[in-house]
This record gives sequence, C-alpha cells and structure tokens, in this order.
Amino acid sequence: MFESTDRVAQLRRKLARIEQGRPSARTRHSRFDHADLDRVLGGGLARGRLHEVYAADGGDAGSAAGFAAMLGCELGGAIVWLRTASAEQRGGRLHAPGLCEIGLDPARLILGVLPDAQAVLRAGLDVVRCPDVGAAVIELWGAQPRLDLTASRRLAVAAEASGVTVLVLRIAAEAVPSAAHTRWGVRAAASAPLEAGAPGHAALEVELLRQRGGPEGARWLLEWDRDQRRFRDEDQHAGRAAPYGAVVPLSAGGPLGAGAAAWRNAG
Repeated sequence: MFESTDRVAQLRRKLARIEQGRPSARTRHSRFDHADLDRVLGGGLARGRLHEVYAADGGDAGSAAGFAAMLGCELGGAIVWLRTASAEQRGGRLHAPGLCEIGLDPARLILGVLPDAQAVLRAGLDVVRCPDVGAAVIELWGAQPRLDLTASRRLAVAAEASGVTVLVLRIAAEAVPSAAHTRWGVRAAASAPLEAGAPGHAALEVELLRQRGGPEGARWLLEWDRDQRRFRDEDQHAGRAAPYGAVVPLSAGGPLGAGAAAWRNAG
C-alpha cells in the first residue's frame, strides 16, 4: 500500500515538473541568429514544446502565418498544418507560391482542413504524438473555449514526450491562460529595399508576450532571409528601423489553386 502511494506521489511530482515547463538538460533549441533574442530565450526557440503565435490584429493574420511558416523552416522535418474549413473562408487558403518564396519545401508540408475546432484539436493531439513530425501548426480563429488550459496541457505534455514542436496559431483571438512555453505577438513591418530598388526581405515585428520561467515583454524587428532561410536582425543589417507596413511577400495569382498540386492536402 505504501509503495503504491509513493509511486503515485512520484508520478504527480513528475507531471507537475512537466506542466511547469522547467528547463531540461536535454532541451534543444532552434536559433533565430539574433543575438539578443537567442539570449533572452536561453539559446533559441525550445524544440519539443508548445508555442503560441498571435496576430497583433486581424490585418496581421498573414504575417502571423508567415512567422509560423518561417519557424517551421527553421525547425526542419515534416510540417503538419491543421486548420478549419471556416479559416479557408475567412482568411483564404495558404498560398503555395508565397510559402515557397520564404523557402518552405512543398514536400515537407501536409495540410489538413477539418470541419471545426474540436476536430482540429483532436487531430492535432494525434499529430503531436507522432515523433516523425518536425512541427505541428494548429491554426484557430476567434475565441475557442475548447482550447482551454487542460487542452493546452495535453498538447504540451505530448510535445515534450515526442519531441514535436507545436505552434498554435491564433487569429482574431484574445490570449487566454495556457501551458505554452512561449507566446508571441506578430505584426507586419515594411522591408528595407535591396540594391537597385529590388523588393526587400520579409520583415516582422515580434513581441515575446510570455515565456515560462524566463524574461518576457521585449520586442524585436526581424528580417527573413529567404535565400539563407534564416532570421536576421533588420536593424543591424539595414542600419535603421523600418516603418510599419505590408511585409510578407505576396505572389500574383491569388490563393492556392490547381496549379499547386505539389501541396499535399488531407481533409
């Protein structure tokens, strides 16, 4: 009887450590190649953890999605992107040429369009439990009561067990308590032109809204080098802070169409 009680107590302590997101010696990081940002994060974005990405406002939905895609490029491996059918109606389809423009290989992406948020969360938990996945993007629009603290804890525990990095993309939503390791606010910024007036690299302003067990509240202006597929410090490389404006490059031709058959769509 006492042995069983001790085992239960040990299990509870272990679960508490997981839920509190205490750093592990085995935690790996994906570097931003931005000295200050990597320092604040303790080496970069923690892999095998749950991270939230919020659009600063409705008009920044594309920039937030672009940031999630850029993180997916950094993380490597297969990317499973789950969203609802209503997201396709409200925000449009993912634009395959635009994602290729930032360096995301179509062969790495599996897109799942599901009927509602409950289906997305159920499928997301199954995806996160698969160690062969590199990153899982769970895109949800508006207030989502089903994505409560309990649901986010399930995702966080599954991510730490499998090593899959979870990016919960929230559009037109207010931040709520969660088990996320980090929470980001993303808004568009104007890119600095290249030589001869060529279009500049995509630029974003990112704010670290929350970090479990670490500093938070700082903002950075980042530039995405599409050739190197890496983030850069725009203030350092451009020599100035860019004014705000449209940022993520948009390709002509509208949303994903029949010509982009290389993108695998499940759902």
